[in-house]
Amino acid sequence: MNFFRRRRPLHVGPPALALLITLAGCSSADDSPTAAVPSPGAKVTKLCDDLDRALPAKVDDLGRRDPEPASALTAGWGNPAIILRCGVVRPEKMNDPEADGVEVNGVGWLLEKQDDGSFRFTTTLRTAYVEVTIPSGRTGDGMAPLVDLAPSVKKAIPEGIAD
Repeated sequence: MNFFRRRRPLHVGPPALALLITLAGCSSADDSPTAAVPSPGAKVTKLCDDLDRALPAKVDDLGRRDPEPASALTAGWGNPAIILRCGVVRPEKMNDPEADGVEVNGVGWLLEKQDDGSFRFTTTLRTAYVEVTIPSGRTGDGMAPLVDLAPSVKKAIPEGIAD
């Protein structure tokens, strides 16, 4: 067996070359944000659809840049992205009587500092849970993103207790 055989040159025709160029352009190495899409029931999904339509184009002066996979249940702004997910499950931390909470322009939020320095806020006393994650690089502006999001949440997600 000869491992050093002479190899013939590879000839690639135009159709194969076009396919290679197309595949190379579909690289997944882009820097699009990603977010897990929640899977709420029909009632909450309708509320989240309403919220998606009411969301501002800018949050904290950052343009909208939705995460992948595309869904009306998720939204994003900037890079690194502030991520909103609507229809999330009730956070376990809400059972803790010592949990930190804030109110921003009439919307209550559970505050959770994450190990990576980011903050996760989840609405309280609304009929659907809305989660907003602010990456560590954007936490210097405090709750400015919540100020921008509060009018949309108030408009689309009624006060009450989520199921």
